[in-house]
Amino acid sequence: MTQSKTVEIKGIGIVLFEKSARAKYLNISVKPFTGVRVAVPRRMSFKMAEQAVDAKISWLQKHIPKMAQLERVYRERAKIEEPIDHREAGKLLVARLGELSRLHGLPFKRVSIRNQRTRWGSCSSKNNINLNIKLFLLPAELRDYVILHELIHTKIKSHGSEFYVELGRLVGNARVLKTSLNSYKGVLSMNNHGEKDYQCSLLPST
Repeated sequence: MTQSKTVEIKGIGIVLFEKSARAKYLNISVKPFTGVRVAVPRRMSFKMAEQAVDAKISWLQKHIPKMAQLERVYRERAKIEEPIDHREAGKLLVARLGELSRLHGLPFKRVSIRNQRTRWGSCSSKNNINLNIKLFLLPAELRDYVILHELIHTKIKSHGSEFYVELGRLVGNARVLKTSLNSYKGVLSMNNHGEKDYQCSLLPST
């Protein structure tokens, strides 16, 4: 069985259709750098999926320009800021992590700054925090959102309701910020050559 196919749809451009074992319903997404993707339930034919997309053309035509604008903004920023000075970017991210840690009383043990393609950050069971160097290129409020997300994990390890209540208390508009961060997901796959891991112990509180 064919698992994926691309179709050029008039007024939209190239659309990627992919069979998904997880999808219970047809899901259409539009994201920067990845374009239009359609997750197709295994029992639905590609022909039916294409018909469903045809019915959503006006919706897609409204959202595709917004994603294109995000791509242009990022590319312009990348021309100025890439290649990332890993050491300087690392220092700035670590410094901000330290500020937010002290401000909210959420201590961590160590921090690593890495160039990754799948996640913006993580927190280990030992409260060691990892941050993606590409956070340096995001808007400040999104950087803080990711950093606070990981800092809260030093206290609450799961993603249950308690976690999201605490996150909302610290960032205010957590759902909006999460949606905005998702629009930069394609940025994770961008290359930045010559990186080395940057590690730093917990910054002193003084």
